[in-house]
Order: sequence, then structure tokens, then C-alpha cells
Amino acid sequence: MSEPLLRLQDVHTHIGPYHILHGVTCDIPAGQLTMLLGRNGAGKTTTLRTIMGLWRASSGSIRFDGRDITRCSTPSVAQGGIAYVPESMAIFTDLTVRENIVLAARSGPVDSARLDWMLGLFPALKRFWNLPAGNLSGGQKQMLAIARAIAEPRRLLLVDEPTKGLAPVMVRSMIEAFRALKEAGETILLVEQNFYAASALGDNVLVMDDGRIVHSGAMSDLVADQALQQRLLGLSLDAHQ
Repeated sequence: MSEPLLRLQDVHTHIGPYHILHGVTCDIPAGQLTMLLGRNGAGKTTTLRTIMGLWRASSGSIRFDGRDITRCSTPSVAQGGIAYVPESMAIFTDLTVRENIVLAARSGPVDSARLDWMLGLFPALKRFWNLPAGNLSGGQKQMLAIARAIAEPRRLLLVDEPTKGLAPVMVRSMIEAFRALKEAGETILLVEQNFYAASALGDNVLVMDDGRIVHSGAMSDLVADQALQQRLLGLSLDAHQ
């Protein structure tokens, strides 16, 4: 079998005196959407931030596309082809939607075909193109954050809880956008609390608890096993329909 695009091997992360990740080991295959699930405080966001070099792994290794990035700086990780959309979205609210996209494309103007593709994913951004991003709704700001991350081609997209706090209609729009990204062959590692959204999107699933990966496999297998859902996550899909 070919090597996964991203591999974490026995990764430990400390933040100050706190030991957050306790030997995380997992593979993220290319061209698929992998869900990272777990209860609050399980270590999901810390995993994404450790991959990006925002928090440094205390031990273990992180390999991306065959290259060891464990000790790389965040700019180096980003330049290597990984984009990160944090839960906070990190957009520039005083700038227009267009200016946010322009700033995200560091290598030059966004290719017109790629821009058309992005605006097809997120039509609301076209309507607000020349307005301050602060005027957008929460869901539209999340769409802008994702569009910024893919303004240039990326090898891997890390997204932290994109549907959190969104109305059901906006959750459905977000699901459709991620489905389109999957169909385009993007590799995505997605943290999500909405199990309905996770079940609709995931090819693979990783479940975290107490800073460790406690389950990995096909998302369809987890969806089909309510007892496993209850044991790992304290919920069942039926309760989230």
C-alpha cells in the first residue's frame, strides 16, 4: 500500500504544564475526507494545531508527503501545502470578501477558473464580494475562511468544527460544499461535533479520547453501529437526524 499523505506516529504534545496529546498515531490517506471526532477536550484541536506547528510536539513524528515536518515552523508547514481553518475562522472583518481572498493567495492573483470554482462552492461570497467581511453571517464567515484556505491549491486541508453554531440550512450548505471538495479530490481532515454532518461526509473516521486515538476505521462502519457510537461518543446517529 502507498504511504498515507499524512502520518502521525506516537505524537505527544504539552502546553505549559499540561500533557494534552498522549501518543497520537494515525494515517490520513490522500484524496479522502477523514473525520476527527471526540468529546470536548479530547485533544482534537490540539492535534490540528500540532500538525500545523502552532504547538510543538514534545515527542513522536509527523510526516507529510514523505517529509518529516515535526519540527517545522508554521510558515514552512503552510508553504509545504497544508492549509488550516481554525474554529475562530481568522478572517479580516474590516476588509472586503475580495480583499480577504486576494490576501490569501500569496503567490499572485487567484486563477480565474479557480475563483469561479470557489464561488460556485460558496455562492453567498459572490453576492457580498465588495462588502466588508464583518457584514457576513456566521455561516458565511465560515465559508469565507474555507475559501481563503483553498485560494491556492493545497495538498491537505485541516478544518476545525465548520458547522459549529450554524443553523440547519447553513449546515446543509456546508455539507454540500465539502462534498464538492471531496469530488474535486481534495484531502481533508475535519474536526466535527455534528455527527449527522460527519456521517454524511466522512470516508474514514478517527475518534479521540483523553489525547489518544481510540478508534479508527470506515465512517460507514461507525454509522451502522449504534452501540459503538454510544461507547465512543456518548451519542447515536438516530438522535441527530
